[in-house]
Amino acid sequence: MEINQLEYFLTVANLQHVTRAAESLSITQPALSHSLAKLEEELGVPLFERTGRTVQLNRYGRLFASRVTDALREIRVAKEELAELTAPESGIVSLAFGTILGTQFVPELIQKFHVIYPNIRFELYQGSCSHTLQALENGQCDLSITSPRSGKPGIAWETLVTADLYVVVPASHRYAQLESITLEQLADEPFIEVNKTCGLRATIDSVFQLHSFQPKVAYTTEDLHTVAGFVAAGLGVSLLPQSRGLRLEGTHWLKVNNPGCVCEVGIEWKEKRYLSPSARLFRAFAQEHYRQRVEM
Repeated sequence: MEINQLEYFLTVANLQHVTRAAESLSITQPALSHSLAKLEEELGVPLFERTGRTVQLNRYGRLFASRVTDALREIRVAKEELAELTAPESGIVSLAFGTILGTQFVPELIQKFHVIYPNIRFELYQGSCSHTLQALENGQCDLSITSPRSGKPGIAWETLVTADLYVVVPASHRYAQLESITLEQLADEPFIEVNKTCGLRATIDSVFQLHSFQPKVAYTTEDLHTVAGFVAAGLGVSLLPQSRGLRLEGTHWLKVNNPGCVCEVGIEWKEKRYLSPSARLFRAFAQEHYRQRVEM
């Protein structure tokens, strides 16, 4: 059963005349009659009552016509939605990103993208690295902006930016008068860390391992904003990427003198999955935007 068969059937049903329907469809009458006969054979029931050259739907035909009308309408709507979804400059980008990236990084990137492509819309999914990875793997999103890379087979990654990590101490801390510090100076300090559901935890653990540093962990939480809040309350120190949403009153940020204290933010996508033109546009824009920033 093909769509054109169904369209031929509805045309005959509406005009109640095979010859006029054939002329309307710009096909020959024998071709139309053959199509109808093949459809009836496939369904196993007659669809029309024939009186000379005039045809009318029988009770089987009326039932089938009702369902076919609805089905073809849904197909037309689906085609229109797909055309909108895949239109290069008016489609939809489905984007996942880590919670901390929603404070500054992602909003600023999308704002700059909208200056050039104002008609592209976004469906956003925000959460932990495990949640954004799951959304990417199961096809819920086209792209994921994350830190660090997942390293999963079949998932491509490109680094967008490499950001420094900073030691964050309470504003009343004895180190708050300094501009920079080494990890070794924090050996006796109570540390506030994010738990392993946060992707940043893997990056921080690798930095500590690189410098054989073992923090004295006092508190573990799942949210970076909570970490910054605990530091502001004087409950410990932490290692965090600089972000507008984390620079709370009552905190002081110090550069780290140890090498390699950085985190990468990148964009991921499934290698063998179709990416809509609008998603490809956004990926290319993000790559070029941060490439230019690095060169400047």
